[in-house]
Amino acid sequence: MPSDDEHFNPTLKLPLFANASEENDDGQEAEEEQQYTTAASHRLRGEIKRFVYENPEGNYFVYRLTDSKGNQQTVVGNMPGLFDGQEIEAEGRWEQHQDHGRQFYVTNYKAVLPTSEAGIRKYLASGVLPGIGDVFADRIVDKFGVKTLEILDHYTERLREVPGIGKKRIQEIREAWRGQTEDRETRVFLQGLGISSAYCGRLIEKYGIGSAAEVVRRNPYRLAEEVDGFGFLTSDRIASKLGISKEDPLRLCSGILYVLDKMSLDGHVCVTRGKLLESATEVLRVSLPFAENGLAIALSEGKVIQVPWLDNRGQACEPRVYLRWLYACETGLAEAIRVLLKNGTPQSGVPLQYDRLGAGYRRLNAAQREAVGRAFHFGFSIVTGGPGVGKTTVVGQIVACAQLLGRTLLLAAPTGRASKRLSEATGLKASTIHRLLKWDFKTRQFQHNADNPLDCDMLIVDEASMLDTSLACSLFQAVRVGTSVVLIGDKDQLPSVGPGAVLQDLIQSRRIPVTELTEIYRQSKGSRIVANSHLVNRGMMPDLRPLPPSVLGDFYWVEQGDGVKVAEMICRLVTDRIPKAFGFDPMADVQVLTPMRRGDCGTYEMNRRLQAELNPAGEGKESFQAGNRMFRTGDRVMQTRNNYDKKVFNGEMGRILFVDNSSRCFTVQFDIGVVEYKHDECDQLSLAYAVTVHKSQGSEYPVVLMPVLTQHYMMLQRNLIYTGMTRSKKLLILLGTRRALGIALRNDKPMLRETGLIQRLQ
Repeated sequence: MPSDDEHFNPTLKLPLFANASEENDDGQEAEEEQQYTTAASHRLRGEIKRFVYENPEGNYFVYRLTDSKGNQQTVVGNMPGLFDGQEIEAEGRWEQHQDHGRQFYVTNYKAVLPTSEAGIRKYLASGVLPGIGDVFADRIVDKFGVKTLEILDHYTERLREVPGIGKKRIQEIREAWRGQTEDRETRVFLQGLGISSAYCGRLIEKYGIGSAAEVVRRNPYRLAEEVDGFGFLTSDRIASKLGISKEDPLRLCSGILYVLDKMSLDGHVCVTRGKLLESATEVLRVSLPFAENGLAIALSEGKVIQVPWLDNRGQACEPRVYLRWLYACETGLAEAIRVLLKNGTPQSGVPLQYDRLGAGYRRLNAAQREAVGRAFHFGFSIVTGGPGVGKTTVVGQIVACAQLLGRTLLLAAPTGRASKRLSEATGLKASTIHRLLKWDFKTRQFQHNADNPLDCDMLIVDEASMLDTSLACSLFQAVRVGTSVVLIGDKDQLPSVGPGAVLQDLIQSRRIPVTELTEIYRQSKGSRIVANSHLVNRGMMPDLRPLPPSVLGDFYWVEQGDGVKVAEMICRLVTDRIPKAFGFDPMADVQVLTPMRRGDCGTYEMNRRLQAELNPAGEGKESFQAGNRMFRTGDRVMQTRNNYDKKVFNGEMGRILFVDNSSRCFTVQFDIGVVEYKHDECDQLSLAYAVTVHKSQGSEYPVVLMPVLTQHYMMLQRNLIYTGMTRSKKLLILLGTRRALGIALRNDKPMLRETGLIQRLQ
């Protein structure tokens, strides 16, 4: 095997990437997702001696603890509300911190009352009771000794025996102690059901100290619908410990909702009744009649909708079942599109003479001219095609025509980066769809809707493959009757992250004029990105041949099947070889895309590695920890869910500008500007040195690196590889095995999404 140094051009002193690692010809990688392993669980009991640190978001604490053997230990984790002198029983694991040494990372704990006089003294003086500091804590314990807590539980009137404590203070102490007792008993009850201390806090905050335990007792399945972080499986484990039977109606109904929700996360808008019941019997571990009972309850309560169905020949077939909100979105979307198709105002006599439109229009091929003409002749039209086929050129000419005709235009795309590219291509302002529709904080709805439509004559939407059913419904319901709508997108890319396959369904419905562009234009001399992307899209092996040593290209293949070695190589390429060879900025220009989150080359591991390399901890660089994640000034981050209040939406990327641990806030620079977060809001952000291919949709990057390994077997699909490749503008590097790439190329039938949009349009 040649060494790394042998792959540098001796003349240019620049690294070459082809064949830069060992062959892996036996293909023995695991063909399933890698799972993280956890260290063995340990238990630790002791007395809190000193509070050391609380991170700004309030979910990470450090304490000094004296264990039962008298040894001093450091305990860390999500442990709010502990006081000096308080005893705890903790479960977790021992870790060796690179800076702070051996410490016990707590995964679960429960507070127990201190038993020694010294512990009780510290506990009372910690502020757990109003008006009781060191002086009164000493007096109380001096008077009652180890029976102090018993006195507080049952005989608070005896506190009059303590000098300086009067009737009013006794009443305050009694009420505070009762609240402490109720809180403690609630936490003990909840933790006894296996609920972590952090989630105990969420339940108490949601339902109150006096009600949290009762809510859980009566219906633990409420938690899955009402409390962030709880799902059906967690609620089901709690229910089992409460003795709720597998056939309980509450469980059966919640299980039906869980199965439908899980299918929606896979992109399905609806599901056949039979498939739903089959899945429910497996998840719930019950017989079919009980699953049918759960569905009947969900239907009677209006939580799901069952719809009669016709097949392609118009014959009645198995009905479909929807979550209520998805049913409303799909029916609303279909009706909005029917209205646009029916009430469009085609432009007759559009001045498409070439001399009026300039030489640019004369250079369009026949398909491109057809696309421009349809944009004005029909109320709704679609332009689709792969990379480099001139979709941007068509958009530019549509804009030029509209301006000649004096028509008002609005341009939008699902993501900030896509809208920015659209602005650059047309010279007009473009926005994200969310910002175009304008979120109303008071009503929690978009301001633009059927009653307050968008004010324009033509709406152009780029990257339409990213439209999910819900967003598309909101958008098209807000389009004024008579407005022309033009969708631009690549039908062969991955479908939307959210449920639905809107662009594909609209094309397949054959109700909307579609122009497919196929002639490749964007392919500069020596470029292989576009050519190889089209080969992959046709199921053909791309050209993986290495370039001559003296040539720098835009596409490289690195044959390597060991995931750890691929991860190490990606780090070297990002931090050293690519900047030296091509001059790209690793923080601004280079993006790692991976098929999955877990595994040696998943986003979790790659973000950990790349953060350490590209943005290491340093003097004066503020940081904060959230569980096992570390965020610091300068980090690349991605918003992972829509935040309408902050006007930042799923998939938008930015950089952490400033971390203020004193105020528990941090700021992120996005394309829209600077956005402030509280530290406890960091769960809606993830590090973005590496992101999944799905999350990269709608974005383009100067440089893309993407592993293609058989350990990603579950996600090896042709359209996923194609989508990842087409995110790259100037340099694309694939690392993996031909075997894995071949698996993906042959998998041209990724899981079809179950929707009803085509039927509703037809």
